[in-house]
Amino acid sequence: MDLDGVRTFVLAAELGQFQEAADELAVTQQAVSKRVAALEQAVGAVLFARTTRGVRLTLDGQTFLPHARELLRAAERARNAVRPGSRALRVDVTHRRIAPAVALHDFHVAHPDQDLDVVTLAENNLTAALAAVRTGAVDASFRAVTLPADTLPAGISTARAIDHELEVLLGPRHPLAREQHLEPARLAGHRIWIPGIVPGTEWATFYHDFADAFGLSIDGIGPHFGDEALLDQLSTSADLATIVGRRDRYLWPARYDLRRIPLRNPTPIYPHSLIWATANPHPGLAALRAYLSAARHARTPAAPLWTPAWTTPDHGGLQS
Repeated sequence: MDLDGVRTFVLAAELGQFQEAADELAVTQQAVSKRVAALEQAVGAVLFARTTRGVRLTLDGQTFLPHARELLRAAERARNAVRPGSRALRVDVTHRRIAPAVALHDFHVAHPDQDLDVVTLAENNLTAALAAVRTGAVDASFRAVTLPADTLPAGISTARAIDHELEVLLGPRHPLAREQHLEPARLAGHRIWIPGIVPGTEWATFYHDFADAFGLSIDGIGPHFGDEALLDQLSTSADLATIVGRRDRYLWPARYDLRRIPLRNPTPIYPHSLIWATANPHPGLAALRAYLSAARHARTPAAPLWTPAWTTPDHGGLQS
């Protein structure tokens, strides 16, 4: 069904004159008549009765009018769903507990009028995120960018957004449980379990490089029954630990008595970058980049720092 015909029908019904509808639409009266005739043929009913004073709706026309108006409203909703500035800002995160999701929540609190749609891609890796940003499926993505800048798709921008300090999470029976902070190398000889590591993902690359840099044993062996099951297992283990970020949100019962111990000298950083299409005009994207830039300047992780060799250089490019 031709929406121009539907729009013309609604306007003519409201004005009662084909000529007035033509003037409103900036077309000829003949064009209005043709659109209405085509619509009547499409629906299989006569919608207007022509009179010397203009047109009036037939019974079929009166029945069709509210549906025609709903068709136009649905078309407008469909346009707004994909129109930058009218639809929500869609941002991809790898996990809802980690720092980028927390930062997006803070952004939402600071900008309550900005509609925000936080998603996690079904294919949860850097390659899929780059494709989703390039095609406009999402406006931005938080990812560790393991690829050289000159291999990124054309029209894609990236910038360091969150330098996320890592901590070790372990239970009260663990031999390191009483430490206030730890050098990463002191974790050598202790099993670090990060269930759910997916080979080929950017976070698998990060933890491989992190383990190599400090002689650690990090594995994802065994089934992953969820974060709650992991926390429960840590609470009773004397030899198991995992790695979390300083701003990651994990909650557990007080009886678990889990310990989050900062890693220092150096502070290992998981480098979350923001990825976006350079030409994306969504006003919410500019607001998000400005917010992240200000937040980065407001906090400096404890030096010295460790980041993988592939980490995106920090050129302050969020607002460039």
